[in-house]
Amino acid sequence: MSAEHELSVTRLIDAPVERVWRIATERLAEWWCPKPWTTEIVEQDWRAGGRSAMIMRGPDGEEHPMEGVFLEVTPNRRFVFTDAFKAGWIPQTAFMVGFFEFADEGGRTRYTAGARHWSEEALKQHEAMGFVEGWGKVAEQLAALAETEKAVA
Repeated sequence: MSAEHELSVTRLIDAPVERVWRIATERLAEWWCPKPWTTEIVEQDWRAGGRSAMIMRGPDGEEHPMEGVFLEVTPNRRFVFTDAFKAGWIPQTAFMVGFFEFADEGGRTRYTAGARHWSEEALKQHEAMGFVEGWGKVAEQLAALAETEKAVA
């Protein structure tokens, strides 16, 4: 069930949850934004209240800094973040709460990623920015990494 003002994508990844989680959290820069964009990790403090900061860079020199905090980090299950705060719970203009969920489906992973917005206007803005295509591509990139990595003995 989705919340009001929510956009989400889902994908079944042919890899176990533990591997998908590890790649999602340890190799974030490799899948976070659709190629040819790149991601520079500034800081990822994987705990509730921890800082989440990165810079997305486009092929034409575009830069989109992202600054927020994690609201929840439940290993192998879910992480939730928001841009409503900077580290130290310093308020800033909010756009969304993002969530990434990982669920076991017979040894494969049901990946769901989404964004909840404060208003219909913000949701429509995110849709117009290419949410479905972009976040779908990101899911594809994460799946490719997880599905091609050899199982760790």
